[in-house]
Amino acid sequence: MRVLVIGSGAREHALLLALAADPAVTALAAAPGNAGTAAVAEHPGLADPSSGTAVVDLARRWRADLVVVGPEAPLVAGVGDALREAGIPCFGPSAQAARIEGSKAFAKDVMAAAQVPTARAEVVDTPARLDAALARFEPPWVVKDDGLAAGKGVLVTVDYDDARAHAMTVLEAGHPVLLESYLDGPEVSLFCCVDGTDVVPLVPAQDSKRLGDGDVGPNTGGMGAYAPLPWAPSGLVDDVVATVVRPVAEEMARRGTPFSGLLYAGLALTSSGPQVVEFNCRFGDPETQAVLALLRSSLSSLLLATATGRLGAEPAPTWADGYAVTVVIAAEGYPGAVRTGEVITGSDGDGVLHAGTRRRDDGAVVSSGGRVLSVVGTGSTLEEARSDAYRRIDGIRLPGAHWRTDIGLAAAEGRVGLALG
Repeated sequence: MRVLVIGSGAREHALLLALAADPAVTALAAAPGNAGTAAVAEHPGLADPSSGTAVVDLARRWRADLVVVGPEAPLVAGVGDALREAGIPCFGPSAQAARIEGSKAFAKDVMAAAQVPTARAEVVDTPARLDAALARFEPPWVVKDDGLAAGKGVLVTVDYDDARAHAMTVLEAGHPVLLESYLDGPEVSLFCCVDGTDVVPLVPAQDSKRLGDGDVGPNTGGMGAYAPLPWAPSGLVDDVVATVVRPVAEEMARRGTPFSGLLYAGLALTSSGPQVVEFNCRFGDPETQAVLALLRSSLSSLLLATATGRLGAEPAPTWADGYAVTVVIAAEGYPGAVRTGEVITGSDGDGVLHAGTRRRDDGAVVSSGGRVLSVVGTGSTLEEARSDAYRRIDGIRLPGAHWRTDIGLAAAEGRVGLALG
């Protein structure tokens, strides 16, 4: 099978590594890719990953048997539709189905119709309504950009002025604001392959969105993750599939916009049970790096079955025993304006996945984005996986880089607890 992966981040690097280890895969390409993906995949070139015409042309020219679309923006732009119209199997939803991530208001409407538990929410589309709307919520305020914001459009704060200022920034950018009630309890990321109404869950993970140790600082696209969850209640995955994922998939099918691809449920395990924080229409980053490090069955078979409507006949994925931990190495200034062009050394080590990197004309690998690398460690225990990840980081040099030192620590020390009613 010839597989083309669209994207250039560490998520795509993780997908390519899992596909490279799959005996069914005979050729791999990444478009546009990065300095690290070049070691495992061809780079045929792609100027605009969000252009359906360009992606279809590349898939035809490269003779792809399957196209896997990694990032959300091409999916929201309709790349999946263009590929399917061209008769090319695509892992990734249609533009209409991708609205589950592209519009938080749309996702709330789907959840309400499917009777899926989620936070109370209100959409504000003009500054004139903002203060009255904020007054209808209690701190901590949860203020979200209704559109795509690369994981950085959310503010959770007990400071009214900060909440209002963030909302005004979103409104001034021309986007509606979504205000939500705060959900207590630890968060969980559950990836599910969905083909209409068939659902195959992967192992659950937990990511760390805040910039600094101890979950302080601004929200980011994600600073690290670990999988599976040693503290999760038994039956959690089955419960979430039954009460969240399957009802949403059935509601989308009922609307005539069935979801085909990876449906990511971001959940809070509250005192009243699991509630949805958000949905994404693709593999999450950095959770994918940890989850796929544990996969032992064929990834290509799972993705192709999803893309071609045969998921119901696909065997359940199999997983390695133990744990995986991903730590994100970010550039100086992230999640704000970042320094790029810094030379990186040690980025070719085992477990080092590239995100914001490129190879300079002289052969040096340099930084080209905010989240530069993801470093993955594994072990029979969560603490061993943590130690393995941080040991690998010791061999990497990037001027001005920063990373969290506590990814998975609270869980390893038994400090993650469920909210009790």
